Amino acid sequence: MKVSPRNIATTLQAPGRLRAIVLYGDDVGLIRERATTAAKAICPDLHDPFRVAMLGRADHARLEEEMTALSLSGGRRVIWLREGADDSLLEPLKRSLAQPSDALVIMEAPGLEARSKLRGFVEKDAHCALIGCYPEEGRALEGAIRQMLAAQEVGIDPDALGWMVERAGPDRAATRSEVEKLALFAGTGGRLGLEDVRACVGDAAGVSMEDAAFAAMAGQRREADAAAERALTVDGSRPTDMTRALLSHIHRLRRVRLAMDGGMSRADAMQQLRPPVFFKRTDSFGQALTVWSAPALLRAAQETQALELACKQTGSPDIVLTLRHVARLCSLAQQARRRR
Repeated sequence: MKVSPRNIATTLQAPGRLRAIVLYGDDVGLIRERATTAAKAICPDLHDPFRVAMLGRADHARLEEEMTALSLSGGRRVIWLREGADDSLLEPLKRSLAQPSDALVIMEAPGLEARSKLRGFVEKDAHCALIGCYPEEGRALEGAIRQMLAAQEVGIDPDALGWMVERAGPDRAATRSEVEKLALFAGTGGRLGLEDVRACVGDAAGVSMEDAAFAAMAGQRREADAAAERALTVDGSRPTDMTRALLSHIHRLRRVRLAMDGGMSRADAMQQLRPPVFFKRTDSFGQALTVWSAPALLRAAQETQALELACKQTGSPDIVLTLRHVARLCSLAQQARRRR
């Protein structure tokens, strides 16, 4: 069965009689985090060799053997495939589920496509759970960061949270690493302000992609090219990560542009955004608003979505396509500025 976003936490924390959980999507860090949550729900000690079997890509052939193995210390067992789950596991999984066993299989399958046979089978089987793991943004990301800090008994000011959300990368593991660093800095019972977060959060949290998005939509070609090149070739960001950063920025611009077209002032429209625009980026955000109309922003969003699909095609020159798209957005912004 496919698990809806609002039921994911409950399913992971209490798998019940589920026999298999397949985690797929673009956020590898979130996949690992959710797999860990499900595994600990069955066996809190993940180092217990009698109840937890962690299988790498080379160990996939052991799936059926591990499913029928007995727990010598009692309790349910976990068979955790930590990498490379794909359609080659469909038949072994079917045979394993046909055996009398209460073990839980957890599969990490970040590259599983929508037309995957494994995905189709799991989605239809009532004893299996299919869970999508995609980068969080906006209010969802705000809530996730608040929850992580609350677990460490640490509070955070709204402006500090907004600044961090704008810089959070597309990988949950990287975001959690930054949050843990902040929690250590604040200490139990502490509270984080804007200056605290700015002092602690590193540049590796997606700042280059954000720089590229803001510069591209403001028509700043040199800055956009440099930031995009740095993100894709130095920071290790994927082209699909860049397209999502662009889409997020374009959607926020369009939301404000539509509000302005409806009679709201630019300042009031920008204040409604959550998270708010970081104060050092308000000028760049405002420049983009002066040159992009709502219809033009809609077209830019559609073209960026098409780019993401093109980047996912096997063998596509995804980095080249992404850099070319950033340059095109800059060109469109510059042309619009000249017309005005």
